Amino acid sequence: MTSHLVALSIEASDPARLARFWSAVLGWALNEHDHETPELRPNDDTGFRIRFLPSNEQKTGPNQMHFDLTSRSMEHQQETVARAVRLGGQHIDIGQRPEEGHVVLADPEGNKFCVIPPGNNFLADCGFLGALACGGTQQVGYFWSEALGWPLVWDQDQETAIRSPHGGPKITWGGPPLNPKLGRNRLHFDVAPADDTDQQAELERLLAVGATLFDGGERDGGEHDVGRVTLADPDGNEFCLLARRSPRDGEPVRFGPASG
Repeated sequence: MTSHLVALSIEASDPARLARFWSAVLGWALNEHDHETPELRPNDDTGFRIRFLPSNEQKTGPNQMHFDLTSRSMEHQQETVARAVRLGGQHIDIGQRPEEGHVVLADPEGNKFCVIPPGNNFLADCGFLGALACGGTQQVGYFWSEALGWPLVWDQDQETAIRSPHGGPKITWGGPPLNPKLGRNRLHFDVAPADDTDQQAELERLLAVGATLFDGGERDGGEHDVGRVTLADPDGNEFCLLARRSPRDGEPVRFGPASG
């Protein structure tokens, strides 16, 4: 048994605006069937969607996750940066050094992302969305490998990375020191039982491999996430186990050539 990674959910004060920004940056189709929770569907081998959820809470402190976007050439990197800034992104300084080569930006709601220069060996066979880089321990990398059934593709010096057998972006954890967690994360995973596994059986499996109930594991209603259970990974980062996939989640994601 494994969980299926349905989506990365991003909380936003203006979900529609943030969805339009990332649709234009990534070149992914924007599904606005629900204006309160717009969604992006990948046009490459990413294999999971990006959802934007309304939130009245202000962003406090750095996120535990951010995107790393790849570049085919220096010109491509410059084009990506220029497009993001034109769409409402901005340059930010987190102490990066010029010789590191990557450009650090923030989207219109202050969520950091990086545009990686060409020639990065670690992301060489990844698409435009090269990685979802996370702050986290080696233990949490092991947990997500077990939870999703994705093999470890890096495990060295307390840094870990996993990747779907179908390809797509890597999910990485950088090891200590970790950023302090201040309240609920603005980015979190939504997973669902794979195949015909019921939610209770998958919940018990996830708890057995290291998850815990988050704030009592409250169950939320909602048109698309009926019976959702909120869990936490071994580092305390919340994620949601859906009772089932909605019809749109049940549609197969077609893996194809990466673009960007």
